[in-house]
Amino acid sequence: MLVLIQILLLRNLSFYNIATPFVYILFLLLLPFGMPNLLLYLVAFITGLTLDAFYDTLGVHTAACVMLAFVRILFISVTVNRDGFDEPEPTLGNMGFKWFILYAVLCTFSHHLVLFFLETFRLTEFSYTLLRCFFSGIFTLFTVVLIEFIFYNRKMR
Repeated sequence: MLVLIQILLLRNLSFYNIATPFVYILFLLLLPFGMPNLLLYLVAFITGLTLDAFYDTLGVHTAACVMLAFVRILFISVTVNRDGFDEPEPTLGNMGFKWFILYAVLCTFSHHLVLFFLETFRLTEFSYTLLRCFFSGIFTLFTVVLIEFIFYNRKMR
């Protein structure tokens, strides 16, 4: 669903070619904790390949999505104790605001760094690429958190 929204609605949304939202990463962020790593990499690869087909990029989104899956696995393995853990997915309602923001920031900026540096692929525009990465990351985080707050469901404890 989020991939379709990205392709159909947000593909041409850009502010002065500096800030572009990539809301489709929320799909990868909200996959369940119990998903096997190989399946997560496969889903990330297929998601990135789908975006590459519609954006006419040659593997840029695929590499960025696989990087996001890698960072997601590392972050969850460090911060979440899986023993006795019954939460089905890492949402704002299940994990809390502070955990979700840290998770989203790390995954979003790792995705955007790979995406924009592979897209540019030259060091002469290093500062411009970092600027695009920063502002697109902020714009993406804003939309991701906004979507999470719209569908926010506080877990009863």
